[in-house]
Order: sequence, then structure tokens, then C-alpha cells
Amino acid sequence: MTEIALDAFGVVTRAEAIAAAGSYRVRVAQETGVLLSPWTGVLVDGTRCTQTGTLAAAALRAVGPGAVLAGPTAARLHGCTAAPATPVHVVVPYEHPRRSRPGLVVHNGPLPTVDRVDLDGLPVLTLDRVVADLLCRGRPQDALAVADQALARLDPITREGFRAAVAARLATRPDPRGTLRATRLLGLATGRAESPAESRLLFRVVDAGFPVPEVNASVCGIDGREIYRLDLAWTELRIAIEYHGYAAHVGRTAQDEARAEDLRRRGWILVEVWSDDADDPRVETELAAAFRRRGVSTEGRRPGVLQARRHREPRR
Repeated sequence: MTEIALDAFGVVTRAEAIAAAGSYRVRVAQETGVLLSPWTGVLVDGTRCTQTGTLAAAALRAVGPGAVLAGPTAARLHGCTAAPATPVHVVVPYEHPRRSRPGLVVHNGPLPTVDRVDLDGLPVLTLDRVVADLLCRGRPQDALAVADQALARLDPITREGFRAAVAARLATRPDPRGTLRATRLLGLATGRAESPAESRLLFRVVDAGFPVPEVNASVCGIDGREIYRLDLAWTELRIAIEYHGYAAHVGRTAQDEARAEDLRRRGWILVEVWSDDADDPRVETELAAAFRRRGVSTEGRRPGVLQARRHREPRR
């Protein structure tokens, strides 16, 4: 395929490929999987067809001039991998409407110059706008995970400035739908979660109606030195949730059990969550029981407090 020059992302338009190598060679390349066509008129290197940058570049070619990468796609290009890889999202100005197609979601919206940055040659929405958009419109647990990753990428002393920038965007959105939920989610983001799974667990706990826990809380010894760090904790009640992801805990069963036993000896109630507990009601049941043991009633919990969708919020 040396006759067909692909760009830096492994993308070429079909017309360019035919002009360079002829329709027969292009057809053979597609039939053998050397080149794939995610959308009409665009071809990509078959070995790179799942890479975010390749799909993003192909989407821009498919949509045409004026498109800017947005939503989860932009988040991933900014380094926030909690965002889903597909479909690809782009935004185009109101005056240049385009249609969505399978695997490619086209949004029409404002595109001021200050909202655009160049990442490796790709036009992408700025991270503060991306986070604000996702908090309003995205799957809430994913949006929180992205916000946490965005904050984690910053020095702690600059995190509040970024949070304020996102909050300002929420306060001035032309369409206020989703902003109430977004403001709640932004308040939960700390940048201290060590994985997207921990951010999603935080969302699950708060959405179930429990008080907001401390993220990565320290447990110190009598000398004041940190002994352990707990994923989620209510330190005054000595209740904690520990998340056991497969990759981080494989081969560590004995160490994890010893750590849990030591924490219990120190007076902690532990609720342990494994990676396959995504929808297991056991977690909420054990957590409610832990609060009751501490004399705190959870009878008045209101599950779903963070699930408010845009259509439930009045337009201003």
C-alpha cells in the first residue's frame, strides 16, 4: 500500500486513495482488511481502526470542514480515558448542520474560537467545556469519572481554578437543562480517585442516598503517620468502602485480607466491593447495616438523587 499516502492518523479519503492507486487496488485493500471504511468516503489503516485518534481524524474527514471533536471523544484525546471510546462525537456550527450516522454523533452548537484547541493537529473542544457538556448530557457515572480524571491531571493548587471554570460554564449555558445535575456531580469530583471505577463507585453510593464520603481518606497511627488510605470513608463513623479491582489486586488476596482484619481491629466497619459487583444490591444493604450499627438511620434515603435527566429540569 505504499502508493496510498495515509495521514499521520492512518486516514485517507476514498477519492484520494483512488487517485493515488486506482479503484482496483483500493477495492483489494478493503477486501483484505488493509484499509477499512468506518464511514462513506473515508478509509483508515486496518491496524489502527480502533485507535481514538484514527477514528477522530476519520470522523472529521467524513463530516467535513468546520467540525470539532467533542464529548467523550474530546475527553479521551485530552487524556480522560473514563469516557467511552465509541461512538465518535463532533460538534458543528448551527449554520452548517450535519447528520449523525452509525458510530458518529453530530451535535449542532456554538463554536467560539476560545472553545477550541489543537491536539496533535486535531481540532478539539477545550477540556473545561468538554467536562461541562458531559456533566450535563453524558451518562452521569462516566461524567463524574471524567471530571475526576480531568482534575487529577492538574496540580492540586490549580484544581479549584479548573472547577470554577467548569462551574462558570454551567452557570452561563444557553440551554440550562442538565445543569442542576451537573452542578451536583461537579461537587463530587475531587481528582483524588485512583481509577474510574472508584469514581463510579462514589456516584453509586451518593446516588443511593448515602452521605458523601471522603475519597482516599487517610488512616493514621498513634504517631500521626499514615498507615492506610481508604477508597471511600466516613471517618467520624469509621465506616469505609474498599474497592478491589482485578488488575490492582490480583495475587494480593493474603495482603488484602490482612489489611482488612487490621482495620477491623482498629474499629472500622468495611464494606468490600469487587469489580464484578456492578449491580449487586449487597453493597447498599451492607452499607445501610453499617450505618445502623453506628446508630445512624438511613431510612429516609432517596435513591436516584443524581439521576435527574435534562427533561426534568425547567428551562429558565
